[in-house]
Amino acid sequence: MELIQQVPEISAYLAADEAIDHGHPLVRETVARLRGSTTDAYAYAAAAYAFVRDTIAHSADSGDMRVAWRASDVLATRNGICHTKSHALAALLRAAGIPTAFCYQALAEDNGDPGPLHGLIAVRLPGRDRWDRQDPRGNKPGVVDAHFSLDEERLAWPVRPEFNEVDYPVLYAAPHPAVLRSLKSAEDRPRLWRTLPTEL
Repeated sequence: MELIQQVPEISAYLAADEAIDHGHPLVRETVARLRGSTTDAYAYAAAAYAFVRDTIAHSADSGDMRVAWRASDVLATRNGICHTKSHALAALLRAAGIPTAFCYQALAEDNGDPGPLHGLIAVRLPGRDRWDRQDPRGNKPGVVDAHFSLDEERLAWPVRPEFNEVDYPVLYAAPHPAVLRSLKSAEDRPRLWRTLPTEL
């Protein structure tokens, strides 16, 4: 699949906004801590990915009902869904000067019914002339086995054409407005599941 930048200027994929608040002290502190154990942008990106995937629980797995949507809040609560874990990872990467985009998949439940839109990111690392999608959702033994990879995608869920699932090719410079609207308005996770879009 050919990934398509929503905005031609690469600087748009380094910007901060209300959700990707990479100037926040907690984001900066986390970046400094992660950078201290890495040698280059590739190692840092892999470390930031592992940090978000493994230390921020997916609230559907942990049972946490809170809905954190701002990157700094996701880092503070160590809680989030796929979209907000992507916000946190994007903030950590953008703060380190690594262009990061938001990507989406339309996935289905196992019975074929549409499920909530799934969120992930793509990175553009120095010296590479392409974007690489990464999925920090969080692994579940026997169910999800996602990894940071530049050679082949290791996402949480490859799409299943037989269920009409879709990989959207657009690389968004900011979280999709429909997703962000649902996140900001949800009082808790059960309400969020009812309002997240199922397609773009």
